[in-house]
Order: sequence, then C-alpha cells, then structure tokens
Amino acid sequence: MLPVLRIAAEGPERRVGEVAERIADDLGLSAAEREELLPSGRQRVLHNRIHWAKFYMGKAGLIAAPARGRFVATEAGHQLLSKSPARIDVALLLRVPAFRAFYRDEAGHDADVLAPAAAPATEATATPQDRIEAAYQEMHAALRADLLQRIAQNTPGFFEGLIIDLLVAMGYGGSHRNATEQLGRSGDGGVDGVINEDRLGLDRVYVQAKRYAAGIAVGRPEVQAFVGSLVGLGAGKGVFVTTSTFSAQARDFVRHLSQRVILLDGATLADLMIEHGVGVRTAQTIALKRLDEDFFAEEV
Repeated sequence: MLPVLRIAAEGPERRVGEVAERIADDLGLSAAEREELLPSGRQRVLHNRIHWAKFYMGKAGLIAAPARGRFVATEAGHQLLSKSPARIDVALLLRVPAFRAFYRDEAGHDADVLAPAAAPATEATATPQDRIEAAYQEMHAALRADLLQRIAQNTPGFFEGLIIDLLVAMGYGGSHRNATEQLGRSGDGGVDGVINEDRLGLDRVYVQAKRYAAGIAVGRPEVQAFVGSLVGLGAGKGVFVTTSTFSAQARDFVRHLSQRVILLDGATLADLMIEHGVGVRTAQTIALKRLDEDFFAEEV
C-alpha cells in the first residue's frame, strides 16, 4: 500500500497501468514476478495488488477516485505520509474509524477486538475454510462498493434502467418490456413508477428511486411524502430505493404503517444485484471437494 500512496501523493491523477512498472521497480520485483498471473490467469498479480491497495486505502480516506479508473491521494493521505510510516497495512488502517466500520460491518471481521497485535494470531489459527469465507466476504464487500460507485457515476436514467433490470431478475413486472413501459413515469402522483407484482398483474407495487451521495441519509420527510403518494393513489405496496441509507426515523416510520413499504438502501441494493446477476458476472468458479466416505466403505 505504501508505494501506491506515495505515487498517488505526487499528483496528478494516476491510473494503475501508468504506475505498475514504477511500483514494481520500488519493490524490486524480478521480470518473472512482474508477469506473474493470478491462478485464474485473468490478471497480473501486481495489478491485482495495486487495485486492492487502492480499494483499502480508499475506504480509509487516504485515496480518492475523482474519475473512473483514476486515483489521487487525499489530504489525510498526505498527512499520513508526512509521518514517514515504515509500511501501511490493515493493522494501521484499522486505526481509522471509517475503515474500522467497513472492516467490521462489510467484511465480516470484528474490528473492535482485532487489535494489530492479535491479527497474525487470528490468521494463524484460522482453518482453511475460515480463510476462504473471510476472503469471500472481503471480495463481496469490495464488489458492493464498486457497484455503488459506478451507479453514482452514471445518469439517473441508467439508475432507473438498473432498477428495472433488478426487479425483472427478481421475478417482478412480467417481461422486461412491460416493466420498462410501466416504470419511469416521473411525476405520476409523486412516485417514479409502478410495476406488476406478478406476471398476471394481480397486484401492483409503486417505486420511488433516489440517488443520494454516500453519507447523506434519506430522512423521514422524503419517505413520508412517498407514503402520502401511495395513499393518494389507493396503493398498499411501495418500494423506496436509494443508493445511500435511510435514517433511523425513516425506518421507524414505515414499521407502523398500514401500507407495506420496503426501504431498500444502497448496501441491500448492491447485494441484490450480486445475488441476481445484475451488473456483475462470474469471474471464477472454485469447486471445493471432500472425501467420499461411501466410495471407500467396504460392504460387509
């Protein structure tokens, strides 16, 4: 991570392809190490490590991504470098509250008890299954963050189409064409669209979609306005989708309604996209095999 942050602090904005060779020089990598591929054969190990370094330091607020594929050091990154750290690793990043929250809540680790001195012991005592599960959770969290970042970089129309794709993939709205025709009628009674709950159209679900910047929660007034629109339309079901989060007051408000209103925040939206294959694709499949005891059992 340290070589990546040093180059990011020099400015201007950088790309991975532009800095890979210089980082390889800084690390003293051999020609073979520079060309080494991941087991999947799809990416060089060097580029993969740089991407993960960017992602982790981005979560710690040390690196920013002002445009797609570009990165630059933040003020916090410059301040850290001014202290001349010998290395930057997860143990150091865990001192940053934002990264601790990410590492605990998103990656499935208990960052409150995982002190730097305890980290090596935890890794040493983990079973192979534990390590696989931990790696899966971290990659899932990284993908979730990437999805929300890319959604934020696209247009409101793209976000609308994404919701259509997701709802159809989940079994709502009938065909994609029918869903597209119904969703996206902005200004229709205070909702963004309406979609069939089933293929026969026996019931309908009203949808509100709001792209909010990270850190800005959708409050109770916005949700209450959506519910008021449902009442005016005589509707009993609604879904409010946002790329950020909902305030505690907003969530508490919908618990006591006669209407069925689902609040879909950014993390849940990304999880559903991953689960239903919207905006993602399988990069690698690993089959874990175990001993077949029945094969080796002798008949008596």
